Amino acid sequence: MTMAATKPNDTEGVNQYIANLPIEQQIALERVRQIIKNTVPEAVEFISYKMPAYHCHGMIGGFAAFKNHCSFFPWNAQTIIDFATELKDFKTSAGTIQFTPEKPLPKELLQKILRYRVAGNLEKKK
Repeated sequence: MTMAATKPNDTEGVNQYIANLPIEQQIALERVRQIIKNTVPEAVEFISYKMPAYHCHGMIGGFAAFKNHCSFFPWNAQTIIDFATELKDFKTSAGTIQFTPEKPLPKELLQKILRYRVAGNLEKKK
């Protein structure tokens, strides 16, 4: 059974998550959300671990706001390693890319990471 069958879209849950943030973080995370939706329109949007998450043939990412930064979670530590050069200006850990409203993730980079995650999920299914 695929995640899409068990996790329906929860756009309202994601709307509520974003609405409860300070305005700068609302704008920053809504931007990430729109990049995800435009890059992977078939992705299912829901709340996982109390944060917005996206699934397309497997998890492709999620995001959250914290006191002094926002994070994008590619749900895959290898992604951070494979994009290390392009992420050199951002604080990263095994499964997290930190950014701020003042210094967002570049759109093209986030699109590349999302496409990489979808491709990796499809490869695993073979």
